Amino acid sequence: MADAAHIPPDIAALSFEDALAELERIVRQLEDGRGKLDDAISSYERGTALKRHCEAKLREAQAKIDRITVAADGTLGTEPARID
Repeated sequence: MADAAHIPPDIAALSFEDALAELERIVRQLEDGRGKLDDAISSYERGTALKRHCEAKLREAQAKIDRITVAADGTLGTEPARID
């Protein structure tokens, strides 16, 4: 997980839900466009790190729900879980 090296520790400690809520707040703030340019750039950079963190959390969740399969020859594999 190469992206984890670029995620600040305070963001890495956030749950998916907390990171997503902060990302949504940043997006609303940037859409308003009332702040200073430097603040907007900092917010954008933090938002990018939050997005990477959320994506990593989703990949982890997907890996946990993938089904382990055993082929006829005995080799192990995985297949996406069916969430219907």
